[in-house]
Amino acid sequence: MTFNDVFKSSFLDKVSSFSMMDMVLALSLAFVLGLFIFMVYKKSFNGVMYSASFGVSLMAMTMITTLIILAVTSNVVLSLGMVGRFLLCVLEQRSKSL
Repeated sequence: MTFNDVFKSSFLDKVSSFSMMDMVLALSLAFVLGLFIFMVYKKSFNGVMYSASFGVSLMAMTMITTLIILAVTSNVVLSLGMVGRFLLCVLEQRSKSL
């Protein structure tokens, strides 16, 4: 089995791009989900100092993650190149926001 066998043309032909409507729908769902996460954080926070900016960063991270996932799933080569960098960025942001 060679590298060319793994990436046959039939495999690459099945990759589809996303339309503008798909992007709007995904971003609106991500916004609603981020708003839900923000409200859960706001209602369940029991600490000394509530951080509204952390809640906003939670919402922003859901929308940015949605855009990155859309870009990665539309192109196989791009997804193979970005998956490691994406995971490192998410973990770094998580450590910065805590």
